Amino acid sequence: MHTHPRTVAYSQVTITELMIPSYANFGGKIHGGILLSLMDKVAYACATKHSGAYCVTVSVDTVDFLQPVEVGDLVSLKASINYVGNSSMVVGIHVIAENVKDGVVKHTNNSYFTMVAKDDNDKLTTVPALILSDKEEVRRFVEAIHRKDLKKEAAERMQETKKVFQLENVMSLLEKERCELRFD
Repeated sequence: MHTHPRTVAYSQVTITELMIPSYANFGGKIHGGILLSLMDKVAYACATKHSGAYCVTVSVDTVDFLQPVEVGDLVSLKASINYVGNSSMVVGIHVIAENVKDGVVKHTNNSYFTMVAKDDNDKLTTVPALILSDKEEVRRFVEAIHRKDLKKEAAERMQETKKVFQLENVMSLLEKERCELRFD
């Protein structure tokens, strides 16, 4: 394990892969699961490089599918550490697809993976601090803090909702939605 602080640039990783026909879904586009698997790989590589330890995925936040990826596209997944906690790291992933025949490049996906570092005994281990070198890196770090706080707040609100849930209290909400209640 490495304990000296590391720059964002130190652990940045790019993985590039050609999208082949076996990756296509029933609509002829690249299956989202293929892209998620590639995102998980690049997140692992980035987090492991930063921490110097084995890393596992603990959550995936806001996977945005902005544009479809086509068979024959060259997809590049760019990952960097946006935030570090004690044992956790938020890896930001930016995905682009290039049509190699016509040279058109499009931004297709964004995502944030939270990874944790583990030692040889499968226990959480401390990761190096992150050196922020410019305003963009500071912005990403602060956004990750806000995203973490919002996620915690949402989880607390859902727990509270579960505790006080009563069907009669949500009837007006359900009337505005596309659902029907049919209890036997």
